[in-house]
Amino acid sequence: MRWQGHLANSLKQTEHHITLAMTGASGAGYGLKLMRQLHAQGVHLHLLFSDAARIVLREECSLTLPEHVTAIPAALADFLPLASCERLHCYNLKDWFSPTASGSSGVRQMVIAPCSMGTLARIAQGISDNLIERSADVIIKEKGQLIIMPRETPLSAIHLQHMLTLAQLGVEIIPAMPGFYHRPASIDDLQRFMVERIIDHLHIPQSNALRWGSKP
Repeated sequence: MRWQGHLANSLKQTEHHITLAMTGASGAGYGLKLMRQLHAQGVHLHLLFSDAARIVLREECSLTLPEHVTAIPAALADFLPLASCERLHCYNLKDWFSPTASGSSGVRQMVIAPCSMGTLARIAQGISDNLIERSADVIIKEKGQLIIMPRETPLSAIHLQHMLTLAQLGVEIIPAMPGFYHRPASIDDLQRFMVERIIDHLHIPQSNALRWGSKP
């Protein structure tokens, strides 16, 4: 029997749906900037926040997310700011009836930015104790596109082994390692560099992205 949870009717073939998860690694600004850019492109975003991500968002970005997930989209729209929150869908980490929890929902792209080493390890081992891990597992088993942005230093052999395991499964590992050839003058410039690389890999056109050889 096919999945029949909430939002089933909204996952139309003509709409672009991406799951965006944020975990407890440093670099919450990357996730917020990516969220804003994808929303501006008309993408429906299925948002997942770990408990640690909430802490990092508060400490690094001065953003306190509401406790109830139904209030999060409006809070994000006010904070970023976005024209509306209609294409932002947020779920509790134990909401196993969410679209991202099942391969039959049709969501075939997912980004975890930033991704903690703990989340990366559990995904690499096939552990699905929360909706972030389950959603990643679904993308892998359905042969969809999973992009992970790890942010840690230094990297241990354990971290590298887990990344290799995922890369061999087709997961795209895009670490938070911005380039400097565009001569960044701000943190925003560094974040933009990485966000544009992720959007490139999502195969979403960008008319003003920073390119090698172009002047900043």
